[in-house]
Amino acid sequence: MQVNAVSAQEWEAARQKLLVKEKEMTRARDALAAERRRMPWLAVEQSYELVGPRGKVSLRDLFEDRHQLIVYRAFYEPGVFGWPDHACRGCSMVADQVAHLAHLNARDTTLVFTSRAPQADIARLKARMGWEMIPWYTVTDSFDADFGVGEWHGTNVFFRDGSKIYRTYFINNRGDEQMGSTWNYLDITPLGRQEVWEDSPEGYPQTATYKWWNWHDSYVEGAVPDKRWVEISDAGEAAFRKESASAKP
Repeated sequence: MQVNAVSAQEWEAARQKLLVKEKEMTRARDALAAERRRMPWLAVEQSYELVGPRGKVSLRDLFEDRHQLIVYRAFYEPGVFGWPDHACRGCSMVADQVAHLAHLNARDTTLVFTSRAPQADIARLKARMGWEMIPWYTVTDSFDADFGVGEWHGTNVFFRDGSKIYRTYFINNRGDEQMGSTWNYLDITPLGRQEVWEDSPEGYPQTATYKWWNWHDSYVEGAVPDKRWVEISDAGEAAFRKESASAKP
């Protein structure tokens, strides 16, 4: 391995040079998410039936009374390498990276996994791998194929408006590599992170930046932001803005 060792000053200069491009990429990602929030929606006309730990469920049931639903189709079924002890290695890495779901739930969003494996195998797999937190359903009809994932893996996003359900976005292949964090999941939803700095269509729900953040065991529906956390987050945001302003030429 060839090492390019430099002084602290040279290292910081190189970092600052690269940081310009990294900030450009961040802004481009935010702009892409804003464009995604303006994507047209596809009405889901067909009824689907899946099986969960307590029996048959509909697509609407998967929302768990929330408005947004993210569905990851994991490759776990007879014939998959590692069956029945393991799911696809790539899908398993995705499952290993999923952040605590309380944060998504606090943004009116539900995340579930689906596969064609029977529930008994899914339950055993979840216990073995420590994935008990992830709701995981068995596909029994054309649900996965109808939404772009006849096999392998992919992530679909749906929105529920009363009794109507819409498909709003879809990623697969390398698009699934970035999934797992709360932020990346929210960025592919129609409502986004729902913070005031985002460029969203008029009327979309938005709250003050950072203020809704909480410990995953402390979310209480309808609670106002903690006063101490408001002070801390305000100070942090002010410091970020000051640093950003001073860095501009």
